[in-house]
Amino acid sequence: MNLLTLAIDVGGSSIKAIILREDGTVASGRSQIPTPYPATPKVVVSALLDLIAEQGTYDRLAIGFPSVVEHGFTRGAINLHPDWDGFPLVQVLQDQLGKPLRIANDADVQGFGAIKGKGVELVITLGTGFGSALFLNGQLLPNLELGQHIFRGNDTYEDFLGQSALDRIGVELWNVKLAEAIASLYKLFNFDKIYLGGGNSRLVQVDLPLNLSNKVAIVSNDLGLIGGLALWRSS
Repeated sequence: MNLLTLAIDVGGSSIKAIILREDGTVASGRSQIPTPYPATPKVVVSALLDLIAEQGTYDRLAIGFPSVVEHGFTRGAINLHPDWDGFPLVQVLQDQLGKPLRIANDADVQGFGAIKGKGVELVITLGTGFGSALFLNGQLLPNLELGQHIFRGNDTYEDFLGQSALDRIGVELWNVKLAEAIASLYKLFNFDKIYLGGGNSRLVQVDLPLNLSNKVAIVSNDLGLIGGLALWRSS
């Protein structure tokens, strides 16, 4: 049976949706709406339900969400609204939709779409915030929130490389800081590959030492949707 998966990528600036067949081919048009503001659970869930209703027939859902997701509850989502901390998103959507559902951190979902399944693979998403996912031989090591860890002084990776930092310092200096972050993360994880995704990955032009240049790959932001299929397979 060729199940149809409605894949949704919830971001700090936009929410995207598309229906995919098992082989990864597209079965619907792609929808995109701005993330509502203030992005409280009530407002975002309402926007999600409207977006889902526009997509037509599907069998199951896969959602990438910008927070840690534990046992169906969101934790954090600092780029959306504080009310998301401890919100039962899986149960709320299942009650409304009556369809099988998987929800994971958005960087985890993008990572499932990007990785090759060999060795230590680190995924970084560059957008409103700084997302991260770590895999060992294809297995996700969950709940990694590098964005909130200290990078320099009292500032986190997200402070240095999120959208607000990019707006403040410009693309050139942002790339310098990104190169510094990649070198620091290599010392921490000794990764075999680091994948740079997210909406701002299109701006990446980093100069890296030779020992890192072949370990970095820029991946399509569409993997935040395509990874929804791999999320179901991993589950």
